[in-house]
Amino acid sequence: MKRTLLLAFLIAWAAVAGAQDTPDTLVINGVTIIRDNKPVEREPKKGFLKSINTKKSLRNITTEWGMVDIGMSNFVDGTAYAGEAAQAYAPGSNEQWFTTKYFKSRNINVWIVTQRYNLIHHFLNLKYGLGLELNNYRFKNPVRFNPRPATDVVNPPVVSMDETPGRSYRKNKLAADYITIPLMLNFNFTPDRLYPFELSAGVSVGYLYAARNKTITSDEGKLKAKDNFELDPWKLSYVGDLTLGVVTLYGSYAFKSMYKRGLDHTPYNFGIRLRPADFFSKIQN
Repeated sequence: MKRTLLLAFLIAWAAVAGAQDTPDTLVINGVTIIRDNKPVEREPKKGFLKSINTKKSLRNITTEWGMVDIGMSNFVDGTAYAGEAAQAYAPGSNEQWFTTKYFKSRNINVWIVTQRYNLIHHFLNLKYGLGLELNNYRFKNPVRFNPRPATDVVNPPVVSMDETPGRSYRKNKLAADYITIPLMLNFNFTPDRLYPFELSAGVSVGYLYAARNKTITSDEGKLKAKDNFELDPWKLSYVGDLTLGVVTLYGSYAFKSMYKRGLDHTPYNFGIRLRPADFFSKIQN
């Protein structure tokens, strides 16, 4: 009995193994049809490293639209507050007046269009564009910018400290917006890769098209004072960015103070750049 069961088991096992390895056959009107039972090999999915090494076609001129920078705005304060110029612009001021709320002082740049022109083997490129640079400096103290100072004074005061009894501030910021044109040399260390390693450095020229002092207080509510507040209409800055795959970091540092007189505040920005092209390429993949 045991031998019979063992023999039956071996026969059944051999039949199953043979059925797996032997193709199915079917005879119809004398025609033999054979079906292969071998498993179908599927093409492996592209991994992360393989997608990084994917090559792209190279063009002498590449254009990008609608890039957005999101980051921080601030300035280096080199003002001599005891001097005549600072006291004429902001009477009674000191180094504490213009202290900013660091993480609430924000920079947003909207790059309408940027282009890159191949100079040497797509490794060295000329990079340029056109965009809007929006800077917001949030102050800790209730400083107020006067949009219409007295005209009968040669250098009228512009900034004062609000000491109204019982008034509290929810927001107090100076906004300075520029039309900006950057011009940079771009070094692309992986020009034929979809996710590159790039470094760019150069200068930008900005023109002030709008400025305002926005406040929200307990008794006045929301107020906007629009004026140039004797800000320098031109802003020249050192600019640069670093791209690692889909991540781009940017930064800028102005040549000089953003004020024509009184205050020596040299602005700088830094943050991360968002590319719509990277977003849409992820959706398509």
